[in-house]
Amino acid sequence: MCEPAPAARPADPSVSARVEPAVAAESAVAAGPAPVGGVVVRPARWADGEALAAIDRRVWSPVHSPAPAPSEGPARPFFDEQGPPAQYLVVEVDGPVAGYIRLCPPTPLASNAHVRQILGLAVDDAARGRGAARALLRAACAQARAEGATRITLRVLGHNDAARKLYASEGFAVEGVLPGEFLLAGVYVDDVLMGRGL
Repeated sequence: MCEPAPAARPADPSVSARVEPAVAAESAVAAGPAPVGGVVVRPARWADGEALAAIDRRVWSPVHSPAPAPSEGPARPFFDEQGPPAQYLVVEVDGPVAGYIRLCPPTPLASNAHVRQILGLAVDDAARGRGAARALLRAACAQARAEGATRITLRVLGHNDAARKLYASEGFAVEGVLPGEFLLAGVYVDDVLMGRGL
């Protein structure tokens, strides 16, 4: 089972992105204009780990993640046996790696092998407004469908309005709320469960 990864602020929901053929973008949901150049989504590689760890450190916020802030000093590698590159897609914006999305089965049970869960989405601040988060989300939906999944789910903090708006615009609906699930900076925050069919 995957461990949760911190989510990041989504890009401007009015901009879509071009996705490399290795991972076709979600085309069934027309929630934005046609893809634009400079944004490419591809499978992650071990060599991406250092750049992705740096992005996690830069974008971490209690608005996006209930986990503690990533360490600035030596830390465990971004990828490991429980979270290998095969569970991630990365987005490049005008060349450099600018973010990631993590996608995996929610449990090892055969009874819910038809479901994929997004367990982390992060986009570097420098790449915001280019459609990178939307491109990652669409690519994750396309990959889940290609793997035979019929449903995709995610969890988002209740006060993360920008992320919730992006997910809703891509067809995700609120399927449950765990009230006050996290205590962040002295405030109780809901854990919102969202999902959609594929």
